[in-house]
Amino acid sequence: MYNKIAELVTAAEESGKPISELMLLQEMAKSHRTRDEIWEQMRNNYHVMKAAVEKGLAGDGVSSPTGLTGGEAVKLRNYRQRGKTLSGDDLLIAVESAIATNEVNASLGIICATPTAGSSGTLPGVMFAIKDKLDLTEEQMVQMLFCASGFGMVIANNAMIAGAAGGCQAEVGSASGMAAAAAVEIAGGTPEQASEAMAMAISNLLGLVCDPVAGLVEIPCVKRNAIGAVNALISADMALAGLTNKIPADDVIEAMRKVGKNLPASLRETGLGGLAATREGVRLKMMIFGQQLEVKPEWVDDQPPIKTNLFE
Repeated sequence: MYNKIAELVTAAEESGKPISELMLLQEMAKSHRTRDEIWEQMRNNYHVMKAAVEKGLAGDGVSSPTGLTGGEAVKLRNYRQRGKTLSGDDLLIAVESAIATNEVNASLGIICATPTAGSSGTLPGVMFAIKDKLDLTEEQMVQMLFCASGFGMVIANNAMIAGAAGGCQAEVGSASGMAAAAAVEIAGGTPEQASEAMAMAISNLLGLVCDPVAGLVEIPCVKRNAIGAVNALISADMALAGLTNKIPADDVIEAMRKVGKNLPASLRETGLGGLAATREGVRLKMMIFGQQLEVKPEWVDDQPPIKTNLFE
């Protein structure tokens, strides 16, 4: 097993094989399954991703049981198709695909956790943004998943991928790094460039907190995947252009681990800090669950606690 990104890059360079192929070979050795069996499993993951994007963009879209999220991927697509966007088609296809996936997740639909359900839109956002641009085949889309899995494996084993352990940097940040690396490989970049893309993507989101309103994977999670996807594309382009992160990928992962450990519990998926502890965030929680609550944001000393009667 590859324990460091540097090991993965060196192995790819010395063998002349792409990182995606190394991950497939590793899985064959560890699971004692055939190449075709493993490929088919990953292909099924791709089909789940594709179906989630399509479902989120069909008709009026999907909505969550709470009504907090839904239908916004369709709104964005309709806006993009009018041809007067600021960001352009490529970035907005990434955004609408990411939002569509996470809206499906919030609506209790089926998604592929990459690496988590809360960050499930970032990788497909990138994949479907470049699919037509690079004229990628289904085989190449599956190849991207194998490449992303290699970087995700190292992140998970050396830091964390759960918001409860390290904040949203561990979820969307990791997903963004995985997506950036996969995009570089499929675009013809080197293993070292893939490593640089991952390092830049995570560095850009280092310290991102996990503060789900009402403790649900909806606000701000859905739109944070949009940022994760766009960040991945930008990082991939920078790496392909020859830019470097200066701080090596493995050091970035270690920094993320330390930052995650230092985040207070209120900013690690508990729904007690950040946006979740704003007055509107608390009001939405009470609207959904009908709880009698008293929340005082720990960083605001001159505000009274938020109580139910404030919204009656």
